[in-house]
Amino acid sequence: MYKLIISIILVSNLLYSQDDFFGPSTTIGGYGELHYNKSVTDSETTNVLDFHRFVMFFGNQWNEDWSFKAEIELEHNFVSSGEGELELEQAYVDYRYEKFLGFQFGVILPSVGLLNENHEPPLFFGVERPDYNKSIIPTTWFGNGIAIYGNYSNFDYKLSIMEGLDADKISPRGGIRSARQKGFKSNADHLLYNGRIDYLGISGLRIGASYTYDNATGDSVNNLVNLFEAHVKYARNNLFIIGEFGNILYGNGELEKSNGYYIDFGYNVGNILGIKTNLIPFIRYTNYNTASSTLIGGDSEKVYNKSKWMIGLNILPISEVVFKIDFGVTEYELTKETVSNFNLGVGYMF
Repeated sequence: MYKLIISIILVSNLLYSQDDFFGPSTTIGGYGELHYNKSVTDSETTNVLDFHRFVMFFGNQWNEDWSFKAEIELEHNFVSSGEGELELEQAYVDYRYEKFLGFQFGVILPSVGLLNENHEPPLFFGVERPDYNKSIIPTTWFGNGIAIYGNYSNFDYKLSIMEGLDADKISPRGGIRSARQKGFKSNADHLLYNGRIDYLGISGLRIGASYTYDNATGDSVNNLVNLFEAHVKYARNNLFIIGEFGNILYGNGELEKSNGYYIDFGYNVGNILGIKTNLIPFIRYTNYNTASSTLIGGDSEKVYNKSKWMIGLNILPISEVVFKIDFGVTEYELTKETVSNFNLGVGYMF
């Protein structure tokens, strides 16, 4: 009899310890970045010192399956008279049924490219995010919606249904960047559909693609948007190879197509020098055009076509802190004007 009592006590203690292990927990994290940007053209030189982003992350794990995640971002130190931005970039309930199946409900990020979901400063080369990720895929892109995600047999996937774009704000100059509704009383007449799949079966390699469809709605016009992008990232044995290509087709208006790409090569020489600090020199080439095809053609397809090369250095004393320096030259196809940029930055995440 006493053996039975002892067994019951042991089982009860085990169950209680499991409850404690999976009990509710709240976490705080974030990231930020300070930039110095020097820009030189034939006519002027500008120098800007800016704390570009301050982001706080809040998460709560109710149990093994249910959690909540939120991210609040302040850009450029303050918000006043149209300057600076304060944004709720993520805020969703997450239910993870199994490794191969989970759900998100709330303010979510569509899975487009390498940076939209993972854009902390230590995770990318260069002081500023790649120009491609500003002009073609407008990182950070977020909105109200739901998502299904998971990982199965070396494949990682995510499917999102969320608020669409504002068709009135699609333009040859900016593509879809200004058309994001950002979750503010979003027009839901036509929803946006996004799907992404990545292959992770080779150590250090992520390779995949995404497709986004939206019959964008505006007050004066609708516009069918089809966005396809492909991406690859290899980070192993101190070698880094990163690239993305994106193409957007439009169904209405003067703008017919936007596209672009970039490719990075980097190598961690810190390991060769036998030091713990990661020293990663890199080189980048990019070309992007928010109006690569238009109804009228001619110079209208050249005015926003830009090519850029850049060299730089990322210094990571620890994986969560980075110091950056880079120099690049952008050339405009139509005018042949060149812009030189010298940037310094420090970033962190926790």
